[in-house]
Amino acid sequence: MKVDFYHLTTSPLERVLPRIAERILAEGGRLLVVEADPARRAALDKTLWSYTPDSFLPHGLAGGDGDADQPVLIAPEVDAANHARNVALADGEWRDRALEFDRAFHFFDDDRIGDARAAWKVLAARDGIERRYWKQAESGRWAQAA
Repeated sequence: MKVDFYHLTTSPLERVLPRIAERILAEGGRLLVVEADPARRAALDKTLWSYTPDSFLPHGLAGGDGDADQPVLIAPEVDAANHARNVALADGEWRDRALEFDRAFHFFDDDRIGDARAAWKVLAARDGIERRYWKQAESGRWAQAA
């Protein structure tokens, strides 16, 4: 099980998440995006439709009739109605249910760095978990820091 910690320092989630979603879909995977705040879920929904003029990321908000058919599903909880094996924790809150997936992406900013460090330490003690910490350089490029 892989857990990628993404420390958002120069680019906001709205610029990073679509790129990760694109890669997962290109590999034939599905993604569950978890965001507790309803307003932020709506904003992420809008972002995935319009982050670039020539993009198209098929997705939906959880609670609809077609949840199981959505390649990317935005939900308030870790509940993969779309049968995703990848989960993106978009709100900076670690949830242990993310460990039920093949891969987890934990996004956090400076406001949630303490919580991310705590999750990093807890996961270090668990078997079968490969942790990676990604940080942005001033250029905006991602580099694996741990």
